[in-house]
Amino acid sequence: SRSSRSSHLSHRIPPGAPRAAAGAAEGAQCARAAPPAAAPAPGPPLTPRRGQGGGAASRLLRSGSPGSESAGPAAAPGRGHGFPVDAARDPRLAAVAWLWERERRHFAPVKTGSFLLRVWKTPTTPSYNWYKLTRIAIVNHDKCKPKKCRQECKKSCPVVRMGKLCIEVTSQSKIAWISETLCIGCGICIKKCPFGALSIVNLPSNLEKETTHRYCANAFKLHRLPIPRPGEVLGLVGTNGIGKSTALKILAGKQKPNLGKYDDPPDWQEILTYFRGSELQNYFTKILEDDLKAIIKPQYVDQIPKAAKGTVGSILDRKDETKTQTVVCQQLDLTHLKERNVEDLSGGELQRFACAVVCIQKADIFMFDEPSSYLDVKQRLKAAITIRSLINPDRYIIVVEHDLSVLDYLSDFICCLYGVPSAYGVVTMPFSVREGINIFLDGYVPTENLRFRDASLVFKVAETANEEEVKKMCMYKYPGMKKKMGEFELSIVAGEFTDSEIMVMLGENGTGKTTFIRMLAGRLTPDEGGEVPVLNVSYKPQKISPKSTGSVRQLLHEKIRDAYTHPQFVTDVMKPLQIENIIDQEVQTLSGGELQRVALALCLGKPADVYLIDEPSAYLDSEQRLMAARVIKRFILHAKKTAFVVEHDFIMATYLADRVIVFDGIPSKNTLANSPQTLLAGMNKFLSQLEITFRRDPNNYRPRINKLNSIK
Repeated sequence: SRSSRSSHLSHRIPPGAPRAAAGAAEGAQCARAAPPAAAPAPGPPLTPRRGQGGGAASRLLRSGSPGSESAGPAAAPGRGHGFPVDAARDPRLAAVAWLWERERRHFAPVKTGSFLLRVWKTPTTPSYNWYKLTRIAIVNHDKCKPKKCRQECKKSCPVVRMGKLCIEVTSQSKIAWISETLCIGCGICIKKCPFGALSIVNLPSNLEKETTHRYCANAFKLHRLPIPRPGEVLGLVGTNGIGKSTALKILAGKQKPNLGKYDDPPDWQEILTYFRGSELQNYFTKILEDDLKAIIKPQYVDQIPKAAKGTVGSILDRKDETKTQTVVCQQLDLTHLKERNVEDLSGGELQRFACAVVCIQKADIFMFDEPSSYLDVKQRLKAAITIRSLINPDRYIIVVEHDLSVLDYLSDFICCLYGVPSAYGVVTMPFSVREGINIFLDGYVPTENLRFRDASLVFKVAETANEEEVKKMCMYKYPGMKKKMGEFELSIVAGEFTDSEIMVMLGENGTGKTTFIRMLAGRLTPDEGGEVPVLNVSYKPQKISPKSTGSVRQLLHEKIRDAYTHPQFVTDVMKPLQIENIIDQEVQTLSGGELQRVALALCLGKPADVYLIDEPSAYLDSEQRLMAARVIKRFILHAKKTAFVVEHDFIMATYLADRVIVFDGIPSKNTLANSPQTLLAGMNKFLSQLEITFRRDPNNYRPRINKLNSIK
C-alpha cells in the first residue's frame, strides 16, 4: 500500500531535505519496481487531476530531463494516476533537482506506450549514504563500571540480539565499547545502564569528513578548528566541555590532531594535506618548523602554587624576556605583591600573576584561557588592555572568555563553538565581534543554516512587578553601620529595600561587599550603628567547599527536602540549572560549575525573607550564567522575596539589578557602601569610577563596552 511504502522509505529521507524529497524517493521506488515494458494497467481514464500523482520525482522520471515537456498525460505503470504535463512549471521541481541529479545514473530509458519511462539499471538500492545520519556513542569513563553491573547495555541491545557485535563488554572489561557503525540509535542501552554512563548523539551529516581530533573510541570529538590571524585577537565563545581548551592545545602544537583516526594516527604530512588550501596549512607548517613559539595561560590558576614555588618578584624576574615587567606589573596591580609567596596569593591575585608571566615572555602565539575569572570589573578591563597591548603584525593572540562584555572589548573577531558538551564540538567560521556574539546568543548559525539552541538568549528590559503588587510590598530598612577588621574599615549608609527586588552590589575586590552581606546575614556584628532587622536569611558564600560526603540527591533531601520536589521549584530552579543531570553524582567529585549550580539551588530552596548570593557566575560558562540570572530573577519575582547579589559579570549584573548599591573608596583600606540607587544612576556612578562608557546592542539589548578613545 502507499502508506506502507511511505513508512518504508521514511528512514531514507535526510532531516534537512526539502519536503518534496519524500515524494521524490517514493516516485523513484515506484519506477524501480515497474516491469520494463509493461503496458499501462486497465483502469479509469488517465486524465491529469490536481493533487494526484506519485510524488515530484515521478513527474521527473517520465520526462527525459528536468524541465523537458511531454505531449500528453502520462501514467506510471501499476498506478492509476495521471501526472501534470509541464514538469518545468511544477513548484516542487527545484526542491528535488538535487536528488535527481545525484541519482540519475541509476536510471535507464525504456519506451513504454507513448512516453519515455526511466527505470533502475540495477536491482540494487542507490547510494543513500550521502545523507545518512551519523551518530556518535559516548561512554563516560568515570561512570562506566562493568565489574559492578550485569552488562545490561549489551543484553538489551537489539543489534547484539541479532548476532552482531554492537556492544562489547564483559565483567572483566574496564569500560564498554559501542560500535557507531552498527548502532541504530534505539536508546535502549542508555535507559538500561544503571550508572547513566552512556549517551548516543546524532550528528549533522556534513560533519563526518571534518573531524579534527578524537581522543579515543566512544569519546569526545572536535570538528574543524578556529583560524587565527596575525596582528588580531581571536575570541572563542562556547559552553563548557565543547572543545575550546582542546582547540587551544592543537593550535599551540601541544596536541597533534588525529583527524578522528585515534587507532591509526596520521603523520604530519597527511595532516598538512588535510588542511591544504586553508590558512591553517601555513600555520601548522610554521609550528612544525619551530618558527612559532606558543604560550598558554592555563584555565585553572588555583593549580599554579603546586607547580611554581617562590616569591612573585623572583618568578617574574626569571621569566622576564621582554624587559616589560615594570609596565605589566603596574597595569595589573602586582607591584605591591612582589614580596609575597605564590602559595599565599588569592584567586584574583593568582589570575593577574598568571597573565603577567605570559605577557613578559617572548612568543609568537599568546593564548589566554579565561583570563577574567576571579577578577572584578576594573581588573578585567585592565587585563583586557594589557592583552591588547601585545598586538603585533607577526603575533597570534587567542582568548577563551565567558564574560561576553570583556570578550567583546578584547577581540577583533570571534569563532563560536556549538555541539553537545562532552560529546562533540563544532567550530564556526570567523565572524565580526558583534555578529559572532549575537550568533552565540541567538543559537542560530546563518552560514550553516543550523540552530544549535532551542531558545535565543535575549536581554529584555528586566521583568518587574506591576503597580498593584508594588503597593502591597513590605518595606524593610537597615541602619547606617561601621565595621573595622584590622586595617580595613567599612562604612555603610542606611538604606531600605522591598519584596520582589534584587539589589546588585557593584565595586572592586576588597571594598567590603562580602562583609556587608555577612552583616546583613547576622554572621558579623557591626562596631557602630543600629541593629540589623532580624530576618530569615539564606546565604550562598563566595567560596564553595564541598563538605557533604554523599550524593547531590542526599544533600538536597537533607537541606531542602520540601522545596526540591515541589513542582514550581522544579520548573523555576531545578530544570533550568540542570540539577537532574548530576543528582546522583557524589558531591566531592563535582566540578566548580556543578558545585556552583547545586549551591544556588540550595540557597534558593531554603525558606527565607532575604537571599544573599555572592558571585553566582563564578565557574559558570556564558550560557549557564545567563540561565542562572534568569533563574534568580524569576524565583525572586514569584516568591516575592528580596535578593542581594554580588556580581562582577557586567551583563549578568545589568540583567539582574532592580537597584544598585555602589561601593567606593580605597580597597582593603577605607570604603563606603552607598545607599541603594536606581539602575541608571547606580550604573552611571560605577562606570564613572571605571572611566568607561557602555552602549546597548540594537538587536538583543546586551550592554557593550565602548572601546578606548572611540568617537562614535
